[in-house]
Amino acid sequence: MADDKDTAGTVPVDAPEVKDVSDDFTTRQHTTASGLKYTTTTGRLVLRLEETKDGKTDGFKPKAEIFVVAYTADSADMKRPVTFAFNGGPGSASVWLHLGLLGPRMVDSGDVGSLTPAPYGLVDNPESILEHSDLVMIDPVNTGFSRVVEGGETDQFHAFVEDRDLVAEVIRLWTTRNNRWLSPKYLVGESYGTLRAVAVAGRLFDAYGMAVNGLGLISTVLNMSTLRFFPGSDVPYALHLPTYAAIAHYHGRHGDRPLADVVREAEEFAAKDFGYALTQGSRLSEAEYDDVVRQIAELTTLDEGFIRRSNLRWAYHEFAAELLRGDGLAVGRIDGRFTAPPAKLHASEAFDDPSIRAITGPYAAAMNHYVRAELGYENDLPYEILTARVHPWSYKTFEGSPVDVSPVLERLMVHNPNLRVHVDYGYHDGATPHFAAEYVWAHMNLDEDARSRFTHHYHEAGHMMYLKPECRLAQLEALKHFVTA
Repeated sequence: MADDKDTAGTVPVDAPEVKDVSDDFTTRQHTTASGLKYTTTTGRLVLRLEETKDGKTDGFKPKAEIFVVAYTADSADMKRPVTFAFNGGPGSASVWLHLGLLGPRMVDSGDVGSLTPAPYGLVDNPESILEHSDLVMIDPVNTGFSRVVEGGETDQFHAFVEDRDLVAEVIRLWTTRNNRWLSPKYLVGESYGTLRAVAVAGRLFDAYGMAVNGLGLISTVLNMSTLRFFPGSDVPYALHLPTYAAIAHYHGRHGDRPLADVVREAEEFAAKDFGYALTQGSRLSEAEYDDVVRQIAELTTLDEGFIRRSNLRWAYHEFAAELLRGDGLAVGRIDGRFTAPPAKLHASEAFDDPSIRAITGPYAAAMNHYVRAELGYENDLPYEILTARVHPWSYKTFEGSPVDVSPVLERLMVHNPNLRVHVDYGYHDGATPHFAAEYVWAHMNLDEDARSRFTHHYHEAGHMMYLKPECRLAQLEALKHFVTA
């Protein structure tokens, strides 16, 4: 017969045992070409969450090991800013911002038309943000080397709220352990990372009382409904049109017209005539419909037959397949400057992105070399750069509503009257079009003081505008002023 001991705290026989784990970090000393001495701390930070059971605390239990690379100037004090950065996806590691823009070393990838051949390489980044701010690169769960702990739930953090809270906790913990609560703090995100940055800033303020000084939003999406092509939602079709025109311009479809003129005309048409036509549907007269088709064809250089067959509405993947079909090419989505022959020239959509294919190899090689050879950290796990392991991604928080964090930013701009926002746009970015981000700003409930705390920077490049050297230099110059203001 079994004894009558209290078993409230025991683990059920069929439950996996979650083993305790410890932080695993390697430190190295470095010096930049400018003479700045700094320390890198590379490895996996164990994230523990407090649990309760039967109304009693069950202590802090390890849940995930989060890969971070921290760069701290050896002379750092409380006045030196610290920038926390991550990419998006969801499913993307921070390697793009890390080795493409912010870090002291960067990948030698080349750019469209002059890509560096394998095995690629690393070069110094003398304009690195590290010259002006300490830097902490964060890889969310199942990206980079980040994983849940042994015995943990593999998909626990594959959701908006759980991801938000995890990244916020990593920032709180790093700030506390390094005694940086009185340092200026900045969050920099790219793509879904911009949505994450706003959400994390809200979580830091609400849960811990931590006010950040600035948000750097690179290739912005705060409201997913501006990008998703759903039946009955006409807004995204209009918001993408200026990007279609800009990509057509890059590929020589607008002759010698300046890009600024083409984009300005497309924006005005999208906001007025095209937007109106989409709302009218079958109520448009034949003459009105013909006129809209003609103007779309002039701006996008797409065939009028395609525009009519699409009834004025098509998704980006259809545009990518159609624009240069006559040349036997499809254009990229992340960066519409890139092209490649599609697998099937007759296909109506192009889902294989030549821009991602072109740059993944250089970034993968550079990161896998850099982390071991220069940062001194070794791990036999594959470094997940852009993974599907995080899908399906849950947005259950927004069930029945658009995935939209702009209200969080509205609130932060009021509660933190010194919060500033830096925004970078790429004219050839088909993933997060600039006109869609502008639409969100225009619909936010902000006073003039709050709007004056935004700075907007436009680049003749794509989603990772830093692939283009002159854009990278312009970005870093602007970010330098942003984090030192």
